[in-house]
Amino acid sequence: MRLVVGLGNPGSRYARNRHNIGFMVAAAIHRRYGFSAFRSRFKGELAEGVIGAERLLLLCPQTFMNASGEAVLAAMSFYKIPPGEIVVIHDELDLRPGKVRVKRGGGNAGHNGLRSIDAMIGPDYWRIRIGIGHPGVKELVHPYVLMNFTAEEMRQWVVPLVDAVAETAPVLLEGAPDAFMSEVARRFTPPEPADDEETP
Repeated sequence: MRLVVGLGNPGSRYARNRHNIGFMVAAAIHRRYGFSAFRSRFKGELAEGVIGAERLLLLCPQTFMNASGEAVLAAMSFYKIPPGEIVVIHDELDLRPGKVRVKRGGGNAGHNGLRSIDAMIGPDYWRIRIGIGHPGVKELVHPYVLMNFTAEEMRQWVVPLVDAVAETAPVLLEGAPDAFMSEVARRFTPPEPADDEETP
């Protein structure tokens, strides 16, 4: 069994925030693969389902981002899931909008959700990093991540990307992160960066 965690802040006020793209991907996976209804467990919303031959738990912590690790620790402890079988989906400032990268372990790059999870279970879990771009100035990061995606962004790349990640999830779960990233890139083309925007 694996645990897939989408990160975000609970409540309709935050639903379209850049910080909530992890919740958006989790919702797309839930819809696409017919998971059970979400129920309140482990300080989060939990659903069960199957993708391919994999039985999965899908968790959206409801603790607010800064305490995400509490929900992850509670679920993994109850089901005895090791960190290497956990996948966390989160927004990534250091990737331009629409870029997707997968890695296991590493630092938290200042992401409060990852910092909380690291403190609770250590860093040895998988991360699906969804690029949202950087506002360019450190002081603007907090308001930027809590800003809603615009209607144009939702139409142009957020919804298509979220759907592409959900559709391609079986490839990652088969243990092929590079093939997963290639397949997402094949299905989805990120928006062109502005002339003054960096392209990590």
